[in-house]
Amino acid sequence: GDEGGASRAECSVVQLPGILMKFDLIIVGGGLAGAALAVALRGSALRIALIEHAQPRRPSGWDSRVYAYSPASVRFLGELGVWAHLDHGRLMPVSEMHIHGDAGGELRFSAYESGLPELAWIGESGLVHVEIWESLRRQHNVELFCPATPAELEPGPQGVTLKLADGRVLQAALVVGADGRDSWVRTQASMPAAVIPYGERGVVANFRCERPHRGTAFQWFRADGVLAWLPLPAGMMSMVWSTPDAHADELLALEPEAFCAHVASAGDHALGQLELVGDRTAFPLRLMRVNEVVRARVALVGDAAHAIHPLSGHGINLGFQDAKALADVLVALPSWQDPGDLAVLRRYARGRAEEPFLLQYTTHALSRLFGRRDPLLSALRNAGLNLAGQVPVIKNALVRYAANGRF
Repeated sequence: GDEGGASRAECSVVQLPGILMKFDLIIVGGGLAGAALAVALRGSALRIALIEHAQPRRPSGWDSRVYAYSPASVRFLGELGVWAHLDHGRLMPVSEMHIHGDAGGELRFSAYESGLPELAWIGESGLVHVEIWESLRRQHNVELFCPATPAELEPGPQGVTLKLADGRVLQAALVVGADGRDSWVRTQASMPAAVIPYGERGVVANFRCERPHRGTAFQWFRADGVLAWLPLPAGMMSMVWSTPDAHADELLALEPEAFCAHVASAGDHALGQLELVGDRTAFPLRLMRVNEVVRARVALVGDAAHAIHPLSGHGINLGFQDAKALADVLVALPSWQDPGDLAVLRRYARGRAEEPFLLQYTTHALSRLFGRRDPLLSALRNAGLNLAGQVPVIKNALVRYAANGRF
């Protein structure tokens, strides 16, 4: 969710190349995490520059990129004033989740049994992205540079100088990389990342369903990958099939009717016959971990700081919680304190050390565990699913973590 941006030509002064523009904070990347960080700082005295290459557009049909927003993320979007302005006719609460192993294992979560209004909300990326940018356009302490491309970054003891490709020069106490998995900021700051490609892609598509899903999300651990169905309004669902590259190619090559039949069969026809709505697409899957998310005058948020397997549905939630944690640190600073000081940024890093680490390695381990075709392992992992389902304390702990990012 680190793509997109918006133009502010109608309400900003055209700056001449070579003239130094001074800010307190530069955010590179106006995707969901970067834009949310800027909005979370709307009440601060910080002068913010946000750099983005293209504006987000409201989807004409249903957006193929759909996220599961955790209750913690919904609370954050509510604090930003974004959630109330979304079209709730395009959002779907998840009341139950059914997880199926590859040999009879099963685990079910219920919002009602866990004492929650819902387990998550399913909604389109573009829907939330556009609404966050609507807030940005009205924000007095943000200058939007869009379209714009960063070209040079020079961290120094007194600040960071960032030159844009068109010659404009910005200076600030702190630069935040919110520019995705292939982060330009991370590379420029020489913050190495360990990348493990899974040799898989996530095939995504939306479907109209014959049977009502009743707000239930489904997940199957299969021999050919992890298949997830996320409920959408209007009797629809969004699919993410994390599968080896060769199988992804086969899925994308199928005629629409054959594709629908194949997906319905893979999900045991839980929602009856399926009808494809919109286009199919696919994206490569990889684990990406950095040793440090901060350096003096540099901080990383969202996919620039961590990339995880999508089987948990938590990628965007990590990005939002990064934005919230960094905003909380910066808002609490007295006016005399330097926001780019390493001691300040380490408070953010400490606050975000646990959740991304746990989720990265849990999802990585699950992906590898269910990806191995060993009969003994198959029996153990499916027994584990069944055991977790029979021990209320384990189930409730898992639900609490999914909802709040902590046990």
